[in-house]
Amino acid sequence: MADGQHLAAQAVTANGAHAIAFAPSLVVQPRMLAVQRVARGAWRMRVPRSRARGRALELSPRAGRLRMAAVNGGSGTEKVRVAILGASGYTGAELVRLLATHPSAKITHMTAERNAGQPFGTVFPQFAFGDFANALPALVKIEEITSWDDVDVVFCCLPHATTQEIIASLPLDKVRVVDLSADFRLADTSVYAEWYGGEHKAPELQREAVYGLTEFAREQVRSARLVANPGCYPTAAQLPLVPLLKAGLIEPQDIIIDAKSGTTGAGRAAKVGSLFCEVSDGIHAYGVASHRHAPEIEQGLSAAAGAPVVVNFTPHLMPMNRGILEAIYVKLAPGVSADQLRDCLAEHFNAEPFVHVAPKGSPMPHTRHVRGSNHVLIGVSPDRLPGRAIVISAIDNVVKGASGQALQNMNVMFGLPETAGLELAPVFP
Repeated sequence: MADGQHLAAQAVTANGAHAIAFAPSLVVQPRMLAVQRVARGAWRMRVPRSRARGRALELSPRAGRLRMAAVNGGSGTEKVRVAILGASGYTGAELVRLLATHPSAKITHMTAERNAGQPFGTVFPQFAFGDFANALPALVKIEEITSWDDVDVVFCCLPHATTQEIIASLPLDKVRVVDLSADFRLADTSVYAEWYGGEHKAPELQREAVYGLTEFAREQVRSARLVANPGCYPTAAQLPLVPLLKAGLIEPQDIIIDAKSGTTGAGRAAKVGSLFCEVSDGIHAYGVASHRHAPEIEQGLSAAAGAPVVVNFTPHLMPMNRGILEAIYVKLAPGVSADQLRDCLAEHFNAEPFVHVAPKGSPMPHTRHVRGSNHVLIGVSPDRLPGRAIVISAIDNVVKGASGQALQNMNVMFGLPETAGLELAPVFP
C-alpha cells in the first residue's frame, strides 16, 4: 500500500463495544500500519508493538467488523466471546480447560441437555474453584439461549447427525462456527449418507464448510463461517501422508493404517464397550473395514494424490484414557528411501508450532510424548521389506484430535496467535 492511499472501509464490533470506524477519508501510512491481504476480501493490519502493544487488526467484510486481538502476548481490547454447545462431554470439557489459559477469549454460554441448570463445576469438579471457574456461566439447554449478541464463535461438541439442524438455525451472519462432530467433514453428502446412515439435513451449508486441518487449510479457515473440525484418526493419518503423496514419494495404493486409541474417543456417554472391565487388560480391533473415519481419510489423501485413494484402516481400542498412535505402512515410489520421507516431512513442517518430525536415530513417537498437548510427533523408519517404509504418528485424541485443533482454528479465524491457549507442555507421567 503506497503512502497516502485511502482505505475505504467502515467496521464496528458486533456488539458496538470498542467500535472503531474507518471512513473513506482515512489515510493509512505504511510507516504506522502494516497491511497484509490474508484472504479474498480480508486484510490483516499489524500495528508496531511500540504503538499498540503488538495488537493485530483484522478487517473482514464477511464478519462486518474490525477486531483487535492480542499478538505476541499483547493484551487485546476485546476478547473473542465463546459459546460451547455440548459442554458436558469430553471435548467440551477439554475446550474449557484450554480456554482457561487463553488470553483473548471469554466463555459466555455453555449448554448441556441432561445437566442443564447446574454449575459447570458440579459436573466437572476440577472446574469448581479459582477465578476462571467462578466466572464460568451455568449450563443451560440450547433453546434457552435467546440471544447470540454476546457470541462471536460457537463450538459445537454435539453428537454426530444432531449438529446440522442446530448450526442451520444459528445466526451465521453474526457468529462463526467450529463443528467438532462429523456432520460437515465429508464434502460429498451422498458419502455422508452412506457412512452415517441418513441424509444430510443442511447440504447448502456443507457446500461452504471448510475442512479445518489447520496446517493444510489456514487461508480457507481464516475467512470461513463454518469450519468442520477433523476427526482424531484422520488428523494423525493425514498430517504425515498428505505431504508425502503431494511430493510423489509414496505410492497411493497399498497404504495400511494400523491405529490405536484411548477410550475418550468413544465419548462420555455410558456404553458397555467403554466399561472398565470391558477395556482394561486387553486390546481389540473395532469398526474393521467399516469405521466412519475411513472415507474422511480417503477424501484428504485422494485430494493430495490427485486420484482416488482407498486405504486399509483398522482402529483398535486401548486401555488408556487419551492418545492415538498410528503405525502407517507405505510403499515407496521407485528410487525413494525412508530418509527422503523424513526429510520431506521435516522440511514441510519446519515452521509449524505443533507438528514435529523425529530426527533419524531418535526414539519412535509414544502417546505419552504428546499427552495433554496439541503437539503431533511423527517418526519414519525403513521397513524390513524392500521398497517400503513405516511412519509412526502420535497425537492426543482429545486435544489435537478434537478440542485443541478446534481452538487452533478459532485462533486463525480471529487473527489471534495460533498457539494462544495451546502452549501447554505434554503431561508426563
